[in-house]
Amino acid sequence: MRWSEAAKPVPMQRVAIIAPREALRETLVRLADAGCVEIDRPEGAGQGERGPAARRLQRLRAELPRAALSAAPPDLDALEREGRADLLAGEAQLEELFVSAVRRGNVVALAGWCPAAQVPATAARLVDLGGVLVPLKLPRGVDPPTLLRSSGPVHRSFTPLVRTYGTVPYADVDPTWPAGIAYVVMFGMMFGDAGHGALLLLMALLLRGGRPRRLVRLRAMWPFVAGAGGTSMAFGFAYGEFFGPTMVLPVLWVAPLDHPERLLTAAVAVGVVLLALAYVAGIVNRWREGGPARALYAVSGMAGSALFLGLAGLAAGGYLHHTLLTLTGAVIAAGGLGLAASGLFAASGGGVPGAMQTTIQLFDAVVRIFSNTVSFARLAAFGLTHAALGDIVWRGTTALAHAGPGGLIGAAAVFTVGNALAFSLEALVAGVQALRLEFYELFSRVFETWGRPFRPWHVSAQRTEVAP
Repeated sequence: MRWSEAAKPVPMQRVAIIAPREALRETLVRLADAGCVEIDRPEGAGQGERGPAARRLQRLRAELPRAALSAAPPDLDALEREGRADLLAGEAQLEELFVSAVRRGNVVALAGWCPAAQVPATAARLVDLGGVLVPLKLPRGVDPPTLLRSSGPVHRSFTPLVRTYGTVPYADVDPTWPAGIAYVVMFGMMFGDAGHGALLLLMALLLRGGRPRRLVRLRAMWPFVAGAGGTSMAFGFAYGEFFGPTMVLPVLWVAPLDHPERLLTAAVAVGVVLLALAYVAGIVNRWREGGPARALYAVSGMAGSALFLGLAGLAAGGYLHHTLLTLTGAVIAAGGLGLAASGLFAASGGGVPGAMQTTIQLFDAVVRIFSNTVSFARLAAFGLTHAALGDIVWRGTTALAHAGPGGLIGAAAVFTVGNALAFSLEALVAGVQALRLEFYELFSRVFETWGRPFRPWHVSAQRTEVAP
């Protein structure tokens, strides 16, 4: 698969499910068992008069079970006597679909969505019943539901980052890979310690092995934890930190507490690079959502990118006292500001109110660029905090170590407890701050709208015998 295809959600096909009236139930049972078709349900479905299965399920007064379907039409009274709430729940779902189906003579039809690659195989399951799965044209003004690709354990472990923020619009690119990489890099910069990173790697290996058992549901997250541990170790080597400034490792780049200004500059530079990449993704998404005009005039598209690039040039030119760079940045920023103003004014409806609204939005766009860029200074700030905590623990440890045998025991206790507290506190803080930067500074440029998740109807079919 080409990277351009892998970066997009799974292609969806609008389909019609058509079956003879007498074969409708078995057709739907097979589709439910396949679990790859999302069937349209009218608004308010399930709120009208209850069907026979739904009434019996209500009388059981059982907790809502995981629905199941009997391959053959069951005796509803027998299901109620046996307390088979699961099968009654499945039949209740069928009743909702029966009500929403369109009937023409002896033919019944429903509409829905199916991944395009699965349409032929799904249609083949219905042939012997006289049912068909017919591809339809995409309705105007309707976006298909979004299903992100699941390409391997690493991608799956990064997916919650995007899903927590929202559903990717069907037209947009899937940012899972770059979002995951950006997150672990930012986390590592704030949590830079080779010893603490090694502990995260150990935790990842335990998760991969299903340990501890109470966290087995998080097993799929082990690559994510391993990535965070790896970047933490890499920055730990760069900082010369191994459970604090223990002198076990040489400083390969910068000691945070000795040269905080270098770390601060690097953090802002990382932010500029990540914001630039977010603008590139925003341009691609605006183009896919509304064509070249939308990509050109959107604040999160080319106009905003030019404004960001121009302001960056202005700042760099002023810092370096470079006149040509300053002038070039001013021209680019003015061009981006003009494009953004045109787009915002057209969207506002024009007139004096539109001009006032456009002015406020432009001011907000400029302020956001500055504030979002400076916000990445927290990468250095929390990296310094982590280093400072490690330094305090190490100073306490070395002070006690010279106080005799009892001091050695105290030193070991201070080193162990201190590092445990520093690890727990800083892992939480770095995790939250990296998530904040990802959502507010980066995703706010990548996305402008939300999509709708693909929710296929999946109910397992059983061959169940219930006493009459």
